[in-house]
Amino acid sequence: MIIDTHLHIVDQQALTYPWLAEAGPLNRNALYEDYAREARRLGIEAVLHMEVDVAEEDIEKESDYVASMAARDGSLLVGAIAACRPESADFAAYFDRARQNPVIKGFRRVLHVMPDELSEGAVFRDNISRLKGTGLTFDLVVKPHQLKKAAALADLNPDVQFILDHCGVPDIKGGGYDLWRNEMTEVAKRPNITGKLSGIVAYTDTETWTLDDIRPYAEHTIGSFGFDRMVWGSDWPVCTLAGTLSTWVAATHALLEGVSAEDKAKLLSGNARRIWRLGA
Repeated sequence: MIIDTHLHIVDQQALTYPWLAEAGPLNRNALYEDYAREARRLGIEAVLHMEVDVAEEDIEKESDYVASMAARDGSLLVGAIAACRPESADFAAYFDRARQNPVIKGFRRVLHVMPDELSEGAVFRDNISRLKGTGLTFDLVVKPHQLKKAAALADLNPDVQFILDHCGVPDIKGGGYDLWRNEMTEVAKRPNITGKLSGIVAYTDTETWTLDDIRPYAEHTIGSFGFDRMVWGSDWPVCTLAGTLSTWVAATHALLEGVSAEDKAKLLSGNARRIWRLGA
């Protein structure tokens, strides 16, 4: 069975997404019901919603929206990784409110489209340290040249659990393997960072990619972090730029061919269940 740690729900009738105006084919609704219909056929048994960079005034509204979806009978949703602004002086008050919402299992601040120095600010770093001892995680979404900054943030907060999204956002279509590989090797040395096998099909030539295009990136990520520090995510609906949810699940199983049942179970569900305390 699979725990999906990276589902994006887009409901433009409920929330505002400023970035969608420039997002081409992603500028559409991507509703839970459409995802769940396919996910249930693929062995996906539980799902964490990943924040979708809504308008700042909608951040807490997004968490409430996910909570309402999770409360439905038979919902696959078991938690949310909420948006946040650690660079803000208002973060402490927001964090205190968020901790009272049981659906919130962690946080993410989109960094790969922000100035490189954002995560280096004193306020940002102090606020990330508030996660220590809470069991709440922090997802990192950074480009290869920003991986050093991700490593520095993890070094400053050794008691915070970080999750590195999308195998470090490699430029697969552009052939950026060598730079990415070296930085991934280094960032994976931090024991408080877990890698996430997700998103990489979106960085290929989405019309012509094959398993061989993504295999080196998946294998190096898994090899660097090890099966005890890997989780899986669909990155739906972004993964549909390069196929369907079923395409990415099938590719995942192909990438894991020959892996022991124990290690495969860790990556696909066991580690997520442990990290986010999702129960049996």
